[in-house]
Amino acid sequence: MFFENLKSMGVFGFHWHIFYHLCYNLFYRLMRKATLPKGTIVPNHIAVILDGNGRWARSRGLRVTKGHEEGAKAISKILKASRGFGVHTLTIWGFSTENWKRPPAERARIFALVKNTLEREIAMAMKEGVRIYHIGRKDRLPAPLLGALKKAEEETKGNSNYILNIALDYGGQDEILRAVRKIVRNGVTENKIDEKLFASYLDTAGQPYPNPDLFIRTSGEQRTSGLMPWQLAYAEFYFEEDHLPDMTPEKLVRAICDYSRRRRRFGGKDKLSHFKFKPEVVAQLELNWWRLGNVPEGTRLRDYAVSHLKEQWGISSKLAKEAAKYMVEATIERDNKKWKRAGVSLGKFYKLIKEEVKLAFEPSLAASLQIKLWQDAREESARRYISEVYRISDFQAAKAAHLRTLADAERRLALAKGGELHWQKAQKYLRMYYKALKDRVA
Repeated sequence: MFFENLKSMGVFGFHWHIFYHLCYNLFYRLMRKATLPKGTIVPNHIAVILDGNGRWARSRGLRVTKGHEEGAKAISKILKASRGFGVHTLTIWGFSTENWKRPPAERARIFALVKNTLEREIAMAMKEGVRIYHIGRKDRLPAPLLGALKKAEEETKGNSNYILNIALDYGGQDEILRAVRKIVRNGVTENKIDEKLFASYLDTAGQPYPNPDLFIRTSGEQRTSGLMPWQLAYAEFYFEEDHLPDMTPEKLVRAICDYSRRRRRFGGKDKLSHFKFKPEVVAQLELNWWRLGNVPEGTRLRDYAVSHLKEQWGISSKLAKEAAKYMVEATIERDNKKWKRAGVSLGKFYKLIKEEVKLAFEPSLAASLQIKLWQDAREESARRYISEVYRISDFQAAKAAHLRTLADAERRLALAKGGELHWQKAQKYLRMYYKALKDRVA
């Protein structure tokens, strides 16, 4: 309305539409700024294999060097976003010891792009307190690039807010061999060699977070290719399907959120005492809930809700009664398409559940994902809901999400067409869903 009023006043003449679209695009970009949900556990160190530039270019009929150029732009955005999210150390692998097999022209273009990106990043590094390290061999890279790396290391050595490791002419086996050779040259005796001493000879020696918490590889490739084999011992892996040029801060948010939901045990156990339900029992209770869905506010629905919540979450009768109140309210508002009011009730419900079972989800986010699942019943929505609430990775949630979607599809068919067969199928899929869920979270 604001723009239409200005148009009628003739403020912009014949070019009012240009101004409108400029403002709209600016507003849209601001609104789409990538942010992490409240309560997200941010990794101290992320290591990234930058992959897919060539495939991105070839699939578009472009030169491979064009893919590297677009990949360099994506890297700059990721560097800035990672610091904004609070990631202390970022390792990016730009060129491996095996990449010398590539054509000389392509290698030259990669080196030029790295040098240009590095020179642009130094000013930002000084402004934000980023210390830059080159990890990898230092005897084969072109002199101009080596000079730029040494200059960046020297100029930023006083910075301590963040660390950026640039892996060039790097190979994991090569790093270990170089460390062993140094140990031998220094005459270290066998009885003095332990994990701490060995780590002190690696390229990441002396850094506050030498071991990555999260490893990301773009382009759908599912291997480490030898990146930091010693340091990645307990890293969480995340494989991004898109090629590097299509990597965005929003996709980095998704990777970090997926990491945040992982239960990192480091060889120990973290058994959750609340998840002792029997899949067949909780499935039957949920089916009863579904079949009573048209009862607006009856005692039977409330009773079923209490029984269901006690069984599914392993909570006390007192807490189940309080939680059931909010769940029933949300269900009634859902049936009346009053999504905002349903979300408020769900937020209260998930706040109670979180405080009791000690899962690290954000109640408001869990409520919004529940609403989304109610609205579209898509497998993607089910996966996001399950991974957030039950604190498991997207990969771990995939099977349960698929089964949940099948169960809901049968429920919709039963409500639309009637027939006991659809209810029976819904119950079967619900049992399988809760079994898959318990296998992951118990």
